[in-house]
Amino acid sequence: KKDESKLKKILIRLISGVSMVGVFVSFMFCGHIYICTLIFLTEIMLFRELVKVRYNTFFHIIEETIPLFRTTQWMWFITAIFYTYSDFVVDIIKSNTSTHYLLDSYNVSQCATSLSFLLYSTTFVVSIATMHKDHIRFQVNQLCWTILVLCLTVGQLKYIMHNVYNGLIWFALPIMLVVFNDSFAWLGGVTCGRKFIDRELMALSPNKTWEGFVVGWIGTMVAGWHLSRYMAQFTWMTCPTNSFSLLPESLDCELDPIFQKAKHIFPSQIFEVLPRPIVHMIPGVVDICISSSPALDTTGEGSDSILDGVMGEMGGATATTLTACVSGNEHHTHHHFELVLKNFYPVQIHALGLSLFASFVAPFGGFLASAIKRAYGLKDFASFIPGHGGMMDRMDCQLLMALCTWVHYNTFVKMATVSLPKMIYMYNNLNELEQKEFLKRITELGEGQ
Repeated sequence: KKDESKLKKILIRLISGVSMVGVFVSFMFCGHIYICTLIFLTEIMLFRELVKVRYNTFFHIIEETIPLFRTTQWMWFITAIFYTYSDFVVDIIKSNTSTHYLLDSYNVSQCATSLSFLLYSTTFVVSIATMHKDHIRFQVNQLCWTILVLCLTVGQLKYIMHNVYNGLIWFALPIMLVVFNDSFAWLGGVTCGRKFIDRELMALSPNKTWEGFVVGWIGTMVAGWHLSRYMAQFTWMTCPTNSFSLLPESLDCELDPIFQKAKHIFPSQIFEVLPRPIVHMIPGVVDICISSSPALDTTGEGSDSILDGVMGEMGGATATTLTACVSGNEHHTHHHFELVLKNFYPVQIHALGLSLFASFVAPFGGFLASAIKRAYGLKDFASFIPGHGGMMDRMDCQLLMALCTWVHYNTFVKMATVSLPKMIYMYNNLNELEQKEFLKRITELGEGQ
């Protein structure tokens, strides 16, 4: 019966997981605005689950003694959401010249800022005015908890909609990396857990094992490499957009170089710092040797190695050349290791970086969630997802991953805050003298090139 119960739980978890993936894929094909709607609904559920933790625990204090307790919590949530995503909407409007009239005619940007401040001021006053002198310590603690929850949810997801509009790959890929890491870690824990390292990975989550952690890391790296290559072949995933369309439209753009096939030679210094046995285990690495044997080809033509060619005397019977090492050849002396990647997409390198974060840092979001559940004696945050618990149980690692993706994009891919439409909008807001100065400086820059 115990085995049957365990099998039933796995089956329920699997069916729920497939269903969630199906919903996720459906929203991906519906379009960007529907994905943003899904994100908004997710944030509502996350906030509700987290604030409900303390509400249920201290209900005996709250009931009929603290006025507007839940109301003030949701007022803080509405304020944070409006401030965060009104800024996002204004940013998208600025990046589309066809919608600049909204900024000029309706002063959307100024109105959004003013309304955000009005909401904040009102919420602040109501929160302080409703404090009861007999429960003031509890209410201050609750206010701090509410602000912490907003930082964990709205704060970390502040830029996730930017990820959506920068190209769906920057939204879908990080999510799938966390899913892969969680799945491979679970598989590694079930099959190999505590068979090689008999100690817990993290005291906050005693069911996690070192074997699961290692298997999750390796599996995520492999999955990220191949999944990013697959996604890079579809403009629906790679093209950014700056319009709010209710119907999905085909996307066409000039592809960023990271989504175009390329060839790359890794610096040999990378491999010199690693032990040779480990370097030999890396697929595609070639051991390059100095050869003093009679040279058949001293031109270096037909080789992918940028260092392959003549290094010694060109007119004699022998030549000292760089060539691939042959085991047992006494004329070969190790010179360096070389790895040449052909027909790959540079985004795959970015995917490896994100995979590392998904494997080593994002899981700490799960550890924090475990700590919260332990502190309040909970098994799950909710139970509306059969076999998985609540939304926070599924999104604990995704929150930090979304923020990391935005930082990675703006640091290593491109600055999402700069675009030609935004510069045009800013130019139109300059006065006549400033416009003339701007055009003068632009002309000088053009002539200098």
